[in-house]
Amino acid sequence: MADGEGQCPSPVLRVLALSKRYRGAPLNALTDLDLTVAAGEIFGFLGPNGAGKTTAISVMSTLLRPTAGHVEICGIDAFRHTARVRRLIGVVPQDLALFDTLTAEENLNYFGRLYGLKGARLEDAVRWALDVTGLADRRRDAVGTFSGGMKRRINLAAGILHRPKLLFLDEPTVGIDAQSRNKIMENLLWLKDQGITMIYTTHYMEEVQRLCTRLAIIDHGVIVVQEQTARLMRQHPDCRDLGELFLKLTGRQLRD
Repeated sequence: MADGEGQCPSPVLRVLALSKRYRGAPLNALTDLDLTVAAGEIFGFLGPNGAGKTTAISVMSTLLRPTAGHVEICGIDAFRHTARVRRLIGVVPQDLALFDTLTAEENLNYFGRLYGLKGARLEDAVRWALDVTGLADRRRDAVGTFSGGMKRRINLAAGILHRPKLLFLDEPTVGIDAQSRNKIMENLLWLKDQGITMIYTTHYMEEVQRLCTRLAIIDHGVIVVQEQTARLMRQHPDCRDLGELFLKLTGRQLRD
C-alpha cells in the first residue's frame, strides 16, 4: 500500500466554502461548496452538463487550484501538502487513460511506477488489480484488442493499484453494455468493503440508487441538495425514482 497506510480519519473528504472562477469568466464555476464524505461510503456527485461537476472533481482531486475555500483529505490540507495527498487518492477518468499498444500488465506497471511502486510491491499491486477487475487471464494482451467494457475495467484497475483511501470515479461505466456495467458495480461494492471511500459521478441514476448511500446534486456551481439517498427519495414522494427527482431539482431544459 502507498504512503498513508492505516486508518484514515473520517470524514475522508471535507470541502469548505469552495469557489472557482476561471480567468476572464464573468461568473464563478463553483460558489461556496460545502461537502463531507465519510470513511467507507460511496458518495454520489451528480449534476447536469455544465453544472460545475467536472470543475469540482478537478479541484477536489488537486488537479486544479480553487479561487477560494479549503479541501482536506484524510485530515490533510490538499493544497498545502499536495504531494502527500496525491498518494492517498486515485482517479478513474471518463476519458480512458490507457496505451492501446501496451498489454494490460504493461499499462499497470507504467501507472504503478507513477504512484511510486516498484519491485515486489509493484508486482503484487498489478496482480491484485487484475484479479479484482477480472482481467488476470488477459494480462499479456494489448489493451487495443479489448472490448469497451474491458477497457473500462483496466481503467479502474489503474486507478486502484496503490489502494487509495479516496477514489474519484468520473462516469466509469459510460458507453458499455449491461454486463460490463454490472461487473464494475460489483467491483466497486467489493472495494467499498475493503475500506476504499469513493466519489462517484454518473448520469445513470439507477447506479446511484444501487451504490450510493448519500449524494449531492450540483447545478450552476452550487450544491442544490446533499442528503442520504433513501431519505431524499422519501422527502419527494411525487417522484417515482431518482431520475425524476434529479429533473425536478435541476429542470428539464437541455444542457448540451
